[in-house]
Amino acid sequence: MSKRLVTLGDSFTEGVGDDDPAAPNGVRGWADRTAEQLAAREPEFRYANLAIRGKLLSQVLAEQLEPALAMEPDLVTLYAGGNDLMRPKVDIDGLMDSYETAVGRIRATGAWLVLFTGVDGVEDALFRRIRGRVAIYNEHVRGIAARHGALLVDLWAMRQLRDRRLWAPDRLHLNALGHAEVAIAVLDVLGVEHPLTAAELGPRDLLSPAQRRSQNLQWAQEHALPWVRRRLRGESSGDTLTAKRPALAPVDSAPLPR
Repeated sequence: MSKRLVTLGDSFTEGVGDDDPAAPNGVRGWADRTAEQLAAREPEFRYANLAIRGKLLSQVLAEQLEPALAMEPDLVTLYAGGNDLMRPKVDIDGLMDSYETAVGRIRATGAWLVLFTGVDGVEDALFRRIRGRVAIYNEHVRGIAARHGALLVDLWAMRQLRDRRLWAPDRLHLNALGHAEVAIAVLDVLGVEHPLTAAELGPRDLLSPAQRRSQNLQWAQEHALPWVRRRLRGESSGDTLTAKRPALAPVDSAPLPR
């Protein structure tokens, strides 16, 4: 059982979309949910979350890898590269060379490592445009995980994540339901018993063309345009933020399953 968990990455691992005013940076997320379950089974469990929203893969590795290794974790999670894939141009092969180097360094310490594929965004117009890029990224991740003996959470294969009801209003981040699904997948890959259950949402409501246009317009005004403006100014949503859990520390545990 893990005693020291360190998570690396961007908004996905920070927990953006799973709003919680009481949590550091105002978000909870799958990593916190996973840590709560691990803490329930290990009194000496400690958890650090170095992920910061908006970070590119090179920034994640440059800013988070060394501090993570210095903590001597026995379990590490790494997801990065999603923000790179959304850029107009990206060298995926070059990107994944540095990714694999980092994976090798983490595994060389003897720590368990959990990696993630990207989500299949086939049912969303925004993500569908980069679906091919994500598929190439995923094949790299699968190969790297196999070569280095890392555990893999295959988000692409989680068809429930195609349901937009598991996503936040910005359409870029999972909401609380979506983050819970990822926590379940991580715990299952780790072989940890837990009481978390998948969301039961029922049939989706059918929207009229007018309703869909109205929703798309609202999304563009509230989320897409601010994102474009930040890109044009060379800014990131995480520029003024620091890691929510920069050092290993105890975490409130969740109740054990009965």
